[in-house]
Amino acid sequence: MRPVAAAFLLGAAACHRAPEEPLAATTSSAAVAAPREAVTPNAASPCPPDPEQAPPSKATGAVLFPESGARVEVEVVSSEHDTEKGLMYRTHMEHDHGMLFQLDRRVHSFWMHNTCISLDLIYIDGDRILGVVEKAPVLDDQPRSVGQPGTDVLEVNAGWAAKHGVRAGQKVVLPSRAR
Repeated sequence: MRPVAAAFLLGAAACHRAPEEPLAATTSSAAVAAPREAVTPNAASPCPPDPEQAPPSKATGAVLFPESGARVEVEVVSSEHDTEKGLMYRTHMEHDHGMLFQLDRRVHSFWMHNTCISLDLIYIDGDRILGVVEKAPVLDDQPRSVGQPGTDVLEVNAGWAAKHGVRAGQKVVLPSRAR
């Protein structure tokens, strides 16, 4: 969810959403991260409450995948605060919905800190998919990246990318930048 699954930028080579990670811990642009068993919050590890209790982002749009005909309705975030928070504390997201992070072009890492929905992370540069991290486990602080500079990261429900045949190298149509 957070860039480093819905993560944090700590340096010029990372997105605000996760701590810096060594390159060995990243996935390649052509390969999909090996799926790890998704962790579902339970009584032993409940989803933490949102300390801000803030409403979701107001900016919306659609991301289109021309090769498969798939479409995702997205909340669009570009501010540092919204990028850092991402989908943290949420426990549900509708099918074919997601969050699009409009970022500066660099290598981004996302983590799932305080993220209670298992997600696929689709890393994008302009109009091309760089790579996909599938089924990022919830409430997990391990940074995830595809190790290439990009401009956007799209978070969707876990399994969405595989279901729709989304993979590195494909074209994508993004909404206009809010900046």
